[in-house]
Amino acid sequence: MTDNLQLHELVSACHWLGAKGWAPATGGNMSVRQDADWCWLSESGKDKGNLTSADFLQVSIADNHAPSGRKPSAETGLHTLIYRLYPQAHAVLHVHTVNATVLSRVEKSATLQLNGYEMQKCLRGQTSHLDTVPMAIFDNDQDIDALAKRIEDYAQTHPLPYGFLLRGHGLTCWGRNVAEARRHLEGLEFLFECELQRRLLERL
Repeated sequence: MTDNLQLHELVSACHWLGAKGWAPATGGNMSVRQDADWCWLSESGKDKGNLTSADFLQVSIADNHAPSGRKPSAETGLHTLIYRLYPQAHAVLHVHTVNATVLSRVEKSATLQLNGYEMQKCLRGQTSHLDTVPMAIFDNDQDIDALAKRIEDYAQTHPLPYGFLLRGHGLTCWGRNVAEARRHLEGLEFLFECELQRRLLERL
């Protein structure tokens, strides 16, 4: 059985981010770990602002199989990859925010470097605005298996402690529970907006 409290918290987080417009037009996907072998992932094509617990499908972390026969989200393979890579990850949020989407295209390198912001301290393990928080950016790909393989290869030598950006696509982030994943999402979204505004103002 899944942790009903965590699934309830995930549904609440979906309503919250849906109200913010961070998963428009049924975009985005969310999941919570059940145990070492299974997770619960949002069904494809659902409005994230109106999800109920019945809209989450049990999915095998090992091979993305959904026993119900219903269709899980298109990026299922990215969620299960995170759960395989990081046993401490218990919730994953993938959103299509304007700030994350635009900034991932404005930044031409493979890593967005965030530093100098007090709000960096909302991220687990960050204690100072003087630190640099690297956010990996991967080129988008409709072949999710190929994309997951690129991310997995990168993660062998570069930790991904909070999440990553998909160029022109959005942000995927996670946490040790739903509350932490939600905090990371809100904090990173604030940092992305600050960084975009800083770059715009510097061009004036």
